[in-house]
Amino acid sequence: MSRTVLLVYAQPEPTSLTRSFVDAAVDAFTRQGHRVLQSDLYGMRWKAVLDADDFPQRADPQRLSFIEESGQAYASGAQPPDVAEEQRKLLAADAVIFVFPLWWYGVPAILKGWFERVYAYGFGYGYQGQGNRLRYGDGALKGKRALLAAMVGGGEEDYGPRGINGPLKELLFPVAHGCLFYPGMDVLPLHAVYGVNRLSREEIARQLDGWRQRLAGLFDEAPIPFRSQNGGDYPDSHQLAAHVAPNVEGIWAHVATPRSHAPQPPAAERAGQ
Repeated sequence: MSRTVLLVYAQPEPTSLTRSFVDAAVDAFTRQGHRVLQSDLYGMRWKAVLDADDFPQRADPQRLSFIEESGQAYASGAQPPDVAEEQRKLLAADAVIFVFPLWWYGVPAILKGWFERVYAYGFGYGYQGQGNRLRYGDGALKGKRALLAAMVGGGEEDYGPRGINGPLKELLFPVAHGCLFYPGMDVLPLHAVYGVNRLSREEIARQLDGWRQRLAGLFDEAPIPFRSQNGGDYPDSHQLAAHVAPNVEGIWAHVATPRSHAPQPPAAERAGQ
């Protein structure tokens, strides 16, 4: 079955490992017969800052409310063309892959700005005018798959369970859970490459091979079992019920499988660590 895959990437250097991963993904999906869409944020000179310039037709000229102005622009078709085009790509895609270098413990600013501008009120949040009712498992992007692929300068030991930088999965939890699962996407386990500045040619080739293997099963792999807001675990849509993961606090309480009993990531992911 032919599907549509959107690649969103943030790396200005064409010879980088990030761009090599993008090229490998384009080749792999094309060979599989899939349609590939791309958003090269640096190549597009993407405007990363959400500000008043995004709303030339203001609903309230006196006070800038991003929710009000974003919702009005989205509903009336008055959004900037670049924002509307990215929304079009997202709606057309069956899967979205974000490829980026880890900069200062998070995604590059240009990618964070992509989320802030593209996720208009009524699209990324406030879906169907229902406020917070359709989020975390529901929303405009429900049914699509999402994958984060991070190129990391530090060694894997720095990002392990007791690593000095903190576990990478925890550092990127706000993106996986907040930016991807929030509007309804099924989020796949993180794909990471560590020590990217010290890899030999042979190691790079091995990483790319593991990446291609991972992509071959993109539509078959089990997503992270994040708890959906409307699945019964959050009776008031705000907090977990007392009987749900009673001894777990913090981010891991929102994953259905207890962290201590979490399944091992697929072989392709392990090859990318």
